[in-house]
Amino acid sequence: MPDSHHLLLFLPSIMSLIIFFILINRKQRRYNLPPGNMGWPFLGETIGYLRPYTATSVGEFMHRHIARYGNIYKSNLFGEKTIVSADAGLNKFILQNEGRLFECSYPRSIGGILGKWSMLVLVGDMHRDMRIISLNFLSNARLRTHLLREVEKHTLLVLSSWKDKCVFSAQDEAKKFTFNLMAKNIMSMDPEHPETEQLKKEYVTFMKGVVSAPLNLPGTAYRKALRSRSTILKFIERRMEERIRKTKEGKENPEEDDLLGWVLKHSNFSTEQILDLILSLLFAGHETSSVAITLAIYFLPGCPMAIQQLREEHLEIARSKKQSGEIELNWDDYKKMEFTQCVINETLRLGNVVRFLHRKALKDVQYKGYDIPCGWKVLPVIAAVHLDPSLFDHSQHFNPWRWQQNGSVTSSSCPSNYFMPFGGGPRLCAGTELAKLEMAVFIHHLVLNYQWELADTDQAFAFPFVDFPKGLPITVFKS
Repeated sequence: MPDSHHLLLFLPSIMSLIIFFILINRKQRRYNLPPGNMGWPFLGETIGYLRPYTATSVGEFMHRHIARYGNIYKSNLFGEKTIVSADAGLNKFILQNEGRLFECSYPRSIGGILGKWSMLVLVGDMHRDMRIISLNFLSNARLRTHLLREVEKHTLLVLSSWKDKCVFSAQDEAKKFTFNLMAKNIMSMDPEHPETEQLKKEYVTFMKGVVSAPLNLPGTAYRKALRSRSTILKFIERRMEERIRKTKEGKENPEEDDLLGWVLKHSNFSTEQILDLILSLLFAGHETSSVAITLAIYFLPGCPMAIQQLREEHLEIARSKKQSGEIELNWDDYKKMEFTQCVINETLRLGNVVRFLHRKALKDVQYKGYDIPCGWKVLPVIAAVHLDPSLFDHSQHFNPWRWQQNGSVTSSSCPSNYFMPFGGGPRLCAGTELAKLEMAVFIHHLVLNYQWELADTDQAFAFPFVDFPKGLPITVFKS
């Protein structure tokens, strides 16, 4: 057959492909996308975006992109086309429209290690049901009584072990405090018990994998973390089976007033769902609170006036307790910690434990003249807003007084609408109030009983999880 006949046979296919690409290009051209750079094929700009940087900054990558493209720009991150937002208004808009215009969309590797039923990655009705269970367990009434006592008990357990002029890792001590607290209140596990220590050891390996590159290869931190995850889940399942057996036999222990028991009584979740829920809450409740406490210990020595005002506030509470003959802190004492709340807010603003969130557009969205196409990843960068000098004066400085107005604690002197250390909207962190309570009680006993100074140069880095490379070594002196 002549070559011209071959050409005629393939002509309809060629014309179809040409028309197809023209239509695709037209569809792409109708979007008014923000400026930006899509980077390398597949990898995009992910490596540059995740390069470690000081936690009190947005990092060189973000700084350069904002300077060049503005607070809203396009990129290719985590293998997906992405709109990155350092814009306060857009971030709030994204979080408020959860489930309508946007939904949670974490990389597959996160779901692989935390579990497909983890609250972090779930969307829709299942996330709502798990969140309701968590909120009921962390109710205000429970915070005021049981959890306040537990927080103080575990605080004193850690601080009482500190020796005068001793040097140790503040980060390790904060992690010990929050892990013991969560293990006790999630599964009634006692501190320093062999089982608790073994679980802690597996959890440390697990956490190293969570913050590592998701390479499921022999010897990698991710592979080791997957093994530790399996060990942790088997442990939780044994506790769960034992609890179910005791309930059937009528041998329930009233002292086991924990989340595991609460979930078994008040939900119809499957075993797999309960295991992932317990693991995700252990992760969320331990990791973020311990980092926040370590950041406060890091920031405060650089602001002696803040330490002095904290001491005065907590000495007044201590004097009042002594006069009334009470020992344990109560909710009224906690509500008197007004300047402490300013310190907590400022620690969370400057340190940014949660740097950014993962979302996906459910439909085409327009904002400030830009189009966010359906299916694109959207990253609201919380840290960029908290460190924006146009919103927070001297944003790089630790200044707790920015949260005060007329002598009382308020966020109105700051753009509180854009202060979102715990996220926002329907996915606002269920443990927000518990985290603030932990920080306040820990600071109360810390400033009353100790002075401290940094024993070595160290600072917080974002990997993107916030961490101190040296563990923040400090020297403590008994007051």
